[in-house]
Amino acid sequence: MKLTRAMRLGRRGIEDAMRAASAVLNAKLPAPTPFAARAAEVPGVMEVPAFGSNPGGLKMMLYAPPSTPRPGAPLIVVLHGCGQDAAEFATESGWLALADRLSLPVLLPAQTPENNRGGCFNWFRPIDTRRGRGEAVSIRQMVTEAATGFRSDPRRIFVAGLSAGGSMAAALLASYPDVFAGGAVVAGLPVGCADDMGQAFARMSHAGPNLSGAEWADKARERGPAGYAGVWPRLSIWRGDADHTVDPANSDLLARQWAALHRLSRPSWTETEPAAGVRRRVWGLPEAPIIEMWTVAGLPHAWPIGDSDEGRASQWVREAPVSATNEIARFWGLAQA
Repeated sequence: MKLTRAMRLGRRGIEDAMRAASAVLNAKLPAPTPFAARAAEVPGVMEVPAFGSNPGGLKMMLYAPPSTPRPGAPLIVVLHGCGQDAAEFATESGWLALADRLSLPVLLPAQTPENNRGGCFNWFRPIDTRRGRGEAVSIRQMVTEAATGFRSDPRRIFVAGLSAGGSMAAALLASYPDVFAGGAVVAGLPVGCADDMGQAFARMSHAGPNLSGAEWADKARERGPAGYAGVWPRLSIWRGDADHTVDPANSDLLARQWAALHRLSRPSWTETEPAAGVRRRVWGLPEAPIIEMWTVAGLPHAWPIGDSDEGRASQWVREAPVSATNEIARFWGLAQA
């Protein structure tokens, strides 16, 4: 039977999605050591067994720096990617070193194999990303527990993540814009681009759909509080132009979505080159942008760290001319970042 052009394109999209699925599911997973034992290998990381109803079935890991955080200090939430250990990723990406320098607590939500066999947060499922539902409310409960215990400043709670963790971070910013002051998404996707696993893999391979900013903003609002009229969180977006796992064009759609939520005109960005092979685009005032997007030449699907960071390179963390961790902290306004 002769295939039409539409059918050929559809079949090509399915084949690309299956290749993306294989890349994620066949990624090198952590050794099957009990998570609590692995967390114990990172000094200061502990599991908090009870923090709420936990409908998403996640684990709450918490890092307390050697110097006790002062009351009113910020709280940072770090979300791992597929197949990653939460404590190891936070160490490798330099977040725990930054927490030590600034004396900040770090919350490390962890996925369980019962929820997702690839170790990914279910960032694409409405039942896990809407306000008051599933994994989103589990992480919200963790934030409440950690912020209460450390007496954190409720106006300075931030979330960052890589890949599936980055996409989940974006979903949390949409579902709880009244909780998070800012966020960071590395190699992630826009909120509402997929509603099931098949769509998620398809969008990882080919960014889409091609919606207007207003339509993307509506998809984010669907996840959050009804009629929300408050300030939306600021957002730092990162991508590598050699990422073959998540189409880098997803970052453009995420920026479009967030610019519409902030009612910024389009185009309203300016671009600079902070380092060789690194481009930074900002929306809003250059000295205090609402949105920023970094593009790192040659970076694959990974979190970029600078060679002076106190992290370490691994499969999902790579050395780069710029440190995402330090720049994100600076974007959030954390002192001495």
